[in-house]
Amino acid sequence: MTQITESPTMAIDAKAKALKAAGANVIGFGAGEPDFPTPDHIVEAAAKATHNTAYHRYTPAGGLPELRAAIATKTKRDSELDVGAEQIVVTNGGKQALYNACMAIVDPGDEVILPTPYWVSYPEMIRLAGGEVVAIETTETTGFRATLDQLEQARGDKTKALMFTSPSNPTGAVYPSDEVEAIGRWCVEHGIWVITDEIYEHLTYGEHTFASMPVLVPELAERCIVVNGVAKAYAMTGWRVGWSIAPADVTKKMVSLQSHTTSNVSNVAQVAALAAVSGDLEAAKMMREAFDRRRKKIHSLLNDIDGVDCYEPEGAFYAFPSVKGLLGRTIAGVTMGSALDLADVVLGEARVAFVPGEGFGAPGYARFSYALSDDDLEEGVGRFAELIKSS
Repeated sequence: MTQITESPTMAIDAKAKALKAAGANVIGFGAGEPDFPTPDHIVEAAAKATHNTAYHRYTPAGGLPELRAAIATKTKRDSELDVGAEQIVVTNGGKQALYNACMAIVDPGDEVILPTPYWVSYPEMIRLAGGEVVAIETTETTGFRATLDQLEQARGDKTKALMFTSPSNPTGAVYPSDEVEAIGRWCVEHGIWVITDEIYEHLTYGEHTFASMPVLVPELAERCIVVNGVAKAYAMTGWRVGWSIAPADVTKKMVSLQSHTTSNVSNVAQVAALAAVSGDLEAAKMMREAFDRRRKKIHSLLNDIDGVDCYEPEGAFYAFPSVKGLLGRTIAGVTMGSALDLADVVLGEARVAFVPGEGFGAPGYARFSYALSDDDLEEGVGRFAELIKSS
């Protein structure tokens, strides 16, 4: 346990909320959650479920049978991946699904290839399973996408798995389908497992589209674990419902693991998730339109700041600008030695919270979530810009 660190996204969010609670006018770009309410029909389904005494008791550790079946149907509808309910484990958010996946396939000493920038919890989960992280660096020059050459250079005798995500948190990068397929075929060729995080599948913009690796490379199915959930597309981060899709034998082991750790996910939350995945995608469409508008705005505003260089996000709801041009400068009397220093000063002086890139394996960068109102977005980036300009 001494080898892992607190999630920096949660730490920044907690610090910003503490300042807000003390009366400060803080604008937070830290937490990765939609600013929209959960759709009414989902909330109503949950409220009704509280009166059903069957949900007052334990239910199967792997999830309500009707929810597992509905997730299989939703997966076929949305990504064209044909799976059975017996391959699905309903988890306490996508985060637990990822943890279960690492525990299921990663043995002590196994190496897991992890492109950077990565979501902050990926390396910690790998290490908790006893695995070794093999990080490969990507930058805006390659669209924050790993190449086959990089993957091949990182491959070794102990390589067990690749952790893959598209659209990406924190960069907003989206891999084109031909690159997704090529990576999948490379994994099949070398017998490498893939844990693919598809939580942002419905949040892509412009000509960029989501592609599911096991759909493009069916031969990968027996060595692939897909992770997803209702958090992002349905504005349900606090409901804590995710799931994994894996070969049936691996799923059985993950159900066993979950039975000894958390047992079943809250039944009321599962019923809410059932209403979500069984319904249409109108709420997701509405949010995507708002996020598309905001991504263009934040991309423009950040690039107008001297010393900041922002790659245009293609998916999810994050901008990941380089702030290397600000390092070495003195801001509010403090010399910026890192993005960590910058985040601390900007929160203290401008009351604007963002997450420094160090937590994502990318020093010199910063993550700004644009899942906040248009007015707050402009006000927050404006405060940041004014602080830089006046220093």
